[in-house]
Amino acid sequence: MPFSRLKSRLARTHNAIMGGIQAVIGNNTRKDSMESLEEALIRADVGVTTAMEIVDRLKEGFRWDEESLRQRLSDYVYDILKDVEAPLEIPYGTRPFVIMVLGVNGVGKTTTIGKLASRFVTRGKSVLLGAGDTFRSAAIEQLEIWGQRVGCPVVKHSQGGDPGAVAFDAVRSAISRNTDIVLLDTAGRLHTKVNLMEELKKIKRVVSREVPDAPHENLLVVDGSTGQNALNQAKLFNEAVGVTGIVITKLDGTAKGGIIIPIARELKIPIRFIGVGEGVDDLREFHAREFTEALI
Repeated sequence: MPFSRLKSRLARTHNAIMGGIQAVIGNNTRKDSMESLEEALIRADVGVTTAMEIVDRLKEGFRWDEESLRQRLSDYVYDILKDVEAPLEIPYGTRPFVIMVLGVNGVGKTTTIGKLASRFVTRGKSVLLGAGDTFRSAAIEQLEIWGQRVGCPVVKHSQGGDPGAVAFDAVRSAISRNTDIVLLDTAGRLHTKVNLMEELKKIKRVVSREVPDAPHENLLVVDGSTGQNALNQAKLFNEAVGVTGIVITKLDGTAKGGIIIPIARELKIPIRFIGVGEGVDDLREFHAREFTEALI
């Protein structure tokens, strides 16, 4: 995806932030203008604490110049985001490399799995999908459609079955097939009294018994359009199972894309990918400089 396309997909958040900068330049009162910028950052879901820190930093050596203000804002945001730029790497010789994909219902988790599978297959890797979200209606069928589209096998059980058993069978099948990568879908909500996080912990235990050090990646998918809810979900999953990478989806349809900044600042967890559209190519690796320039 060219940079111009990325910038167009982040236009809503970009416009929200730039509106705040332009309010600063058009206001003759420094105090009021800085409050306008702070409000614009908060509306973009940068978060109150982070927005206040950014504005305090910008006040140092402040100049009434849009380009200067934009550049300093860009530099500060990049300083935060560069610490979480870490593309997902599949170590040579680790087979199968097991990725457990986490996230609540509705964030685009299963679709992200399909796009990741396509990405890996295109790069010459063999991939197996585990339909571990046995509780959500049509989740198994959705994953099967992706498997057919991408050309990789799907291990499944019946709806309402044991997700741990699916994970076990998926990993055993991958071992027997000498598969490079296993992508395990997991539940985003349970229709029973079983605690979701306990269920995810059980899947981790099952997988680790079959493959040492697995799952090698606990990849959390969050919906960028939900703003602070995305941050809260990331904290919850990280406390429960230990998140090693994050995918932020639906950044193209929101003015709240600034949520990526407090996620990076507070959690320090690598952001592996961002989703900026429906197409397979709209799931792209996160690069801090490119993202910052498109955002600001």
